Formats: sequence, structure tokens, C-alpha cells
Amino acid sequence: MRRRTGLAMAGAAALVWGEWLNWRWSRALVGAGGGTSEAVVVLGYRNPGPKANLINRRRVRAAARSVAAGSAQDTRVVFSGGAIGGGASEARLMADYASSAPEFDGIVLLEDRSTTTWENITNVIPLVEDVDRIKIVSQPAHALKARAYLRRQRPDLAAKLVRADDYRLGEYVLAKPLLALYGLWTLRGLRADERKVSP
Repeated sequence: MRRRTGLAMAGAAALVWGEWLNWRWSRALVGAGGGTSEAVVVLGYRNPGPKANLINRRRVRAAARSVAAGSAQDTRVVFSGGAIGGGASEARLMADYASSAPEFDGIVLLEDRSTTTWENITNVIPLVEDVDRIKIVSQPAHALKARAYLRRQRPDLAAKLVRADDYRLGEYVLAKPLLALYGLWTLRGLRADERKVSP
């Protein structure tokens, strides 16, 4: 009985920890923003198949929420990601999936050359530098990494970063402890940036 209780408590603690860490990451390195135009940048995930995979479909849905949650009169959605294994680019696969989603709205642009997160940011900057607000959509730790990269590459654009709607309490709750562990590994070199503006 004690063992089962201990396991249950440990499991509950892991879920709370995963939820909290993903929540915290989703709110780091962002500001309030302003103005009437925005760009929603959607980062692709390894997609060797002919259709958007589960993770990329989830990111497209989060992008749709991020557009709907904003009040911008001028919104562009930038799908970013190159081809894996010679097939269609991640950007194209996500855009194709988005076109079939009735809740999706916005002007769509493709950045289809990137193979790393650093390249994602480098290649989308010319597509987003003229807007008032920039939202980056991915898994929270990955989006934080991308925001840190934008701050490094173009510090003048950092003030335009605002929160995307890619984190929701209780969504994918069982996966969040694993995402938190992966995020800690991913962000190991970015802790200094995160500390600067941690909530």
C-alpha cells in the first residue's frame, strides 16, 4: 500500500513539475507587444514522410490558436523548416495541413531552407522584421530557444517577441514531464538568456 501511494505521489509530482516547467518556458523572453501587425512563426519538426507528422500538426493547431488569440489587423503565418530526406519541406507539409484546417486564418509564407533552429531564425528574420509583434510556435522549450536565438541575432527585434498560444494547462499533460526533460537538455546552453527575463 505504501509503495503504491509513493508511486502515485511521485507520478503526481512529475506531472506538476512538467506542467510548471513548460508553463514557465512559454512565458520567458516575451513582452507585452503592441501595434497592429504580427507574424506567427511556426517551427517544423523532423518530418521525413509525405504528410505532416503528429508534432507538426500540433504546431499548426497552436499557430491557428495564436492567430485567433491576437487582435492584429495584419497577421502573417510563417512556416519554417527544410526538407528531410529529399521529400517536401516541413514548411510545405505544415502549410498543406493548415489549408485543410477550417479554423486556420492568416497570410501564409514559407521558409523552406532551414535545417536547424538557428537557421530557422536567420531565414525568417527578413519575413518578420517589419511587423509589430512576433510569436514563435513550437514546444515551449524549443520556442524559448528560438526566441533566445532571435535576441542574439537581432537584439533590436527582441522587444517584438510576444507569447504564442502553444502552451495550455492540462494539454498533453502526460507528455509534459518528458518534454520538460528534453527541454532541460535542449536549453542547457541558454540558461543565461533565460535568467535575464524569467518570470
